[in-house]
Amino acid sequence: KTPEPVLRRIMTAFPNAWFADAYGLTETVSGDTFLDRAHSLTKLGSVGRPVPHTQVRIINDMGKEVPAGELGEITLRGPKVFAGYWRDEKATAAALKDGWFHTGDIGHLDEDGYLYIDDRKKDMIVSGGENIATPEVERVLYEHPAVLEAAVVGLQHPRWGEVPRAFVVFRPGTSAGTDELRDFCRTRLAKFKVPVRFDVVDELPRTPSGKVLKRTLRDIPTEG
Repeated sequence: KTPEPVLRRIMTAFPNAWFADAYGLTETVSGDTFLDRAHSLTKLGSVGRPVPHTQVRIINDMGKEVPAGELGEITLRGPKVFAGYWRDEKATAAALKDGWFHTGDIGHLDEDGYLYIDDRKKDMIVSGGENIATPEVERVLYEHPAVLEAAVVGLQHPRWGEVPRAFVVFRPGTSAGTDELRDFCRTRLAKFKVPVRFDVVDELPRTPSGKVLKRTLRDIPTEG
């Protein structure tokens, strides 16, 4: 998902362009939601509403549907959702429950039924019992003028369970100290969401399709 600050820069640079965000998975033949042009600005950051014949529901850990605005796992239902994984009954049973496909993505619906992607379930940080959606922290870091790219993962902590750890790539010819980045985040995030550690890297590890490999970042040891 493209960070919202980047979307705003794109739309400022190309005011006559239409950025159509969407959401989909291989298991659902993609194209599950689509952001219409009329709401490309008023719903900026959303991946739109469900396409015809596709239903979207947000559920909690108990499998119950949650109200608008509340975070939970995104589940999908419709005729284009797959029937199961090839010769893998265990994975199929875990993904398909009561006719709904469990995506493993965390998101929320607004009052108008527009879907927002907040995080991958496996990437969500739980710190002292509080959930931290890593894209929220990343969006703040992207607003810093020296930051070109950012990724946030959970770092094991003896008291809080996990705390946010940020990896940043600076724009050429720029830099920022840890204190500056931390202070920048503190003015925009709740205290428990502010990264406790900032690691500067030359580039973020990515898949061939461009997705950040957060599992690789989680495996990088801390020093000092």
